[in-house]
Amino acid sequence: MSKFLHRILLLLAFSLLLTTQETQAKVLLVSVGIGDYPKPINKLNLPTKDAIAMQKLIDKNGNSGTALLLDAAATKSAIIAEIHARFDHASTDDIIIFFFSGHGYKGGFVAYDGEMPYSLIRDAMGASKCKNKMIFADACFSGKMRQGKREVKEEHSDSNVMLFLSSRDNETSIERRDMANGFFTTCLKDGMSGKADADRDRTITAKELFDFVSKNVKLLSRNKQHPVMWGNFSNTMPIIQW
Repeated sequence: MSKFLHRILLLLAFSLLLTTQETQAKVLLVSVGIGDYPKPINKLNLPTKDAIAMQKLIDKNGNSGTALLLDAAATKSAIIAEIHARFDHASTDDIIIFFFSGHGYKGGFVAYDGEMPYSLIRDAMGASKCKNKMIFADACFSGKMRQGKREVKEEHSDSNVMLFLSSRDNETSIERRDMANGFFTTCLKDGMSGKADADRDRTITAKELFDFVSKNVKLLSRNKQHPVMWGNFSNTMPIIQW
């Protein structure tokens, strides 16, 4: 092969790579992990590791933008500010993800400086024109977020946020000291890395991710923890593209 032809082929390959990157949806993430709570809230072992693992996973995608808030940095105002800064300018076809690992209660998350109602997160994400919005929560009682059709499908239908929650409303989210991450985050990370891609098309959809994570969390927990997915979204909504 001549040097001239070799250069032409290299230029074509580079142009194709740039075109692919431009057309692929960008994945934007705000990842929050709180384990070192101020007293009297019990400390947790794995949430900061969970949040870091999710950021590393999304950064590996290449076409991404992420923010990480850990422990004392994860105050209510800082979380909302980061959501707006990261998501408000997303394009229609981008994918935006809010990930939280830490304490939960029947009504919301526990930020470093106190209780944070789910509605604050949903409303903040609702400001984005992006059509692919999702919340992943590895927190006790996170399933309470999806209780009542009116709460999610009527009052918040405009925000179009998919909720993927680690446990039912009456369950705790399990972590073991011998594991690097909580049960839900472990399976979520594995699924989004490619194991959930059932049809091998390099796009992991909402249904593919739910099927994989739900099955494996139940196995890990010996049927004591059951993830739930809720919201106004299509089964084929893309979670991540590789």
